[in-house]
Amino acid sequence: MTDDRIPVTVLSGSLGAGKTTVLNHVLTADHGLEVAVVVNDMGEVNVDAEHVAQQSDLGSEEEIIEMSNGCICCRLRGDMLEEVGRLADRREFDYLLVESSGISEPVPVAQTFALGFEDAEFDPTDTYRLDTMVTVVNAHSFWESFDSGSALTGDELEDHSGRVPEEVLLDQIEFCDVLLLNKCDLVPDDDLEEIEAVLERLQPRAQIVRTEFGDVDPDGILGTGRFDFQRAQNSAGWKHELQHDHHHDPQEEHGVTSFVYQRDRPFHPERIAALLSDLPDEIIRAKGFFWSAGREDVAMGVDKAGTSVRAGPAGTWLANLPKAEREQYFAARPDLKDDWDEKWGDRMTRLVFIAREFDEDGLIDRLDDCLLTDAEMEADWNDYPDPFEPEERRELALADQ
Repeated sequence: MTDDRIPVTVLSGSLGAGKTTVLNHVLTADHGLEVAVVVNDMGEVNVDAEHVAQQSDLGSEEEIIEMSNGCICCRLRGDMLEEVGRLADRREFDYLLVESSGISEPVPVAQTFALGFEDAEFDPTDTYRLDTMVTVVNAHSFWESFDSGSALTGDELEDHSGRVPEEVLLDQIEFCDVLLLNKCDLVPDDDLEEIEAVLERLQPRAQIVRTEFGDVDPDGILGTGRFDFQRAQNSAGWKHELQHDHHHDPQEEHGVTSFVYQRDRPFHPERIAALLSDLPDEIIRAKGFFWSAGREDVAMGVDKAGTSVRAGPAGTWLANLPKAEREQYFAARPDLKDDWDEKWGDRMTRLVFIAREFDEDGLIDRLDDCLLTDAEMEADWNDYPDPFEPEERRELALADQ
């Protein structure tokens, strides 16, 4: 059955990665498509939109939509849908190309096109279909961060939700169909191979394309048909590791490795907080949940993206739910009973680490040292100070300023 809806490609990527340059190359290429454009910039004046209009043949209000002073992943979601709805009513075009701001989170943008947005009257699913999510990565910034232990993005700004750009960049990498590794001319070939190995571990299903000066074949990002919402949500490398309990040999090519740490004994809250504040720079990504003694009411979450580490309450253990509700979970997921403890239920620690050239065994030993000893298991856990309070998600570490 033919789908006559207008296909959409969304370009994401950190500030300075080259999204606008990629956009201009696509717009000026001979691909035979009539393309409409949405350009999102956080500033009050949309500099990217002006640049696109100057560098390409576009320029009229009918062909380019400027979304300024906010992000299309949050406050401008409804405004964007209204604009693309009016655009579809005003004129005919073959393709919609969206350049999101450098701090836009990709999942809400994808949801807007794939599912609609309750605060907007226009339903995009009747007119548009999301075809490809593209993330542009600054190869040179990645390369420099490996040698210096600095932030992956080189930015010190926080986004609209208070998250540092590194976290947003990792989200953009982990939720995409195509990864454009841009500015490859500034990085030696051997280092490019290592960067690609890291990206493949972070996002196993994405197609990685090397580019210089944003010069990409339009066929690589237009009409690929690669977008699948469920697959995209579940394809991040850390999710794959947590779900499949896969353990990689630390001596893999380019020294890029990932492993899952799992234990059924709680951490001493002060010791694990100290460790999380001092994780090796070689660990690029860490995600998961852990059991902190004295907080049997909630599962603690960990989120390390580059140099930023956050930890704090992240959910409720099944053991805390009413029995009837717990049985519903068991009926839907019988495998949940595999790790069920008669006394502690599902309380446990399960963390995944993605890193390059680091001492995996040493980190495991350090994590084990954070577990309660036999004597501490018998003590009153309520006496342990809780370093994860009072803030809901405590920032444990930031990039060096």
